[in-house]
Amino acid sequence: MSIQLQPEVQPVQQTQVQPLWTRKHLLGLEDLSADEINRILDDAERFRLQTQDGRKLSVLSGTTTANLFFENSTRTRTSFSLAARRLGGDVIDFSASTSSVSKGETIIDTAKTIEAMHAHAIVVRHHTPGTPHLLSQNLRCSVINAGDGPHEHPTQGLLDIFTIRQHRQKVAGLTVALVGDIAHSRTARSNIWGLKKLGAHVIVCGPATLVSKKWETLGVEVSYSLDEILPRCDVLNLLRIQFERQQTRPFPSVREYVHLYAMNMARLRRAKDDILIMAPGPINRGVELTPDVADGPHSVILDQVTNGLYIRMAVLHLCIGAGKRGEA
Repeated sequence: MSIQLQPEVQPVQQTQVQPLWTRKHLLGLEDLSADEINRILDDAERFRLQTQDGRKLSVLSGTTTANLFFENSTRTRTSFSLAARRLGGDVIDFSASTSSVSKGETIIDTAKTIEAMHAHAIVVRHHTPGTPHLLSQNLRCSVINAGDGPHEHPTQGLLDIFTIRQHRQKVAGLTVALVGDIAHSRTARSNIWGLKKLGAHVIVCGPATLVSKKWETLGVEVSYSLDEILPRCDVLNLLRIQFERQQTRPFPSVREYVHLYAMNMARLRRAKDDILIMAPGPINRGVELTPDVADGPHSVILDQVTNGLYIRMAVLHLCIGAGKRGEA
């Protein structure tokens, strides 16, 4: 994907003294400090520089990561598997449809069974909020949240922030708009927690049925007009409309949503010259954004995918390391 209009991306300078990482689990960004978030970002940058040519490391040699995905995934599941292997570890890929869960086995018993095969980390995605927290209370190994219902998706939030920092060299002081289905988006929640802690101004924007004024209690600005906020934005993160999580249609038609909230070339011409266009994926071309914007010079969507690998390498390395030290 071309990024001709973007300045050349330079490696972000790492802090001189890395804060100590003591967490065995990564359950969300709500509980992390700014220092802990920056530690993950700095480690991801280090792994990017070490392995961007495809080189493998051995820092997780002798460890096993298990992917327990109870919802479909392309980017997250694949990048966690690749991240573990790139660090020298082994991977177990779990399929709910062919497992004993279909016979009535509880998720805790399933996870304990996999842990008994000497898994050092379990990466879990589940439609029920709080599932990773439940597993962390019942397992000895590290638990990493790969998305729990509409609650959080911490590594997606981290890779989004990492991509912003990579292209802008900072997060503090930027205005970042999250546009779309805020009500059902775990990505929105993780982005809000992480961006706010690093000093960004966050706007949530979408139809009133999907963006409640209650979001203001998290310290974000709420808007119902993309055209109104667009000239102020440094970054637009365009979130998918999650029809599968909705009980009723939140707006009269997709055509109306596109008219009011889709990022197209006409809107792009009214935006800042160096605006970043992001989307966590999967993207619905012609709904959240038009193909010419998705594939255009302001888009860093594929950079997000690439950076997901480095973020997940950093998370696995930090959490498994803390778990092997016996920390909480």
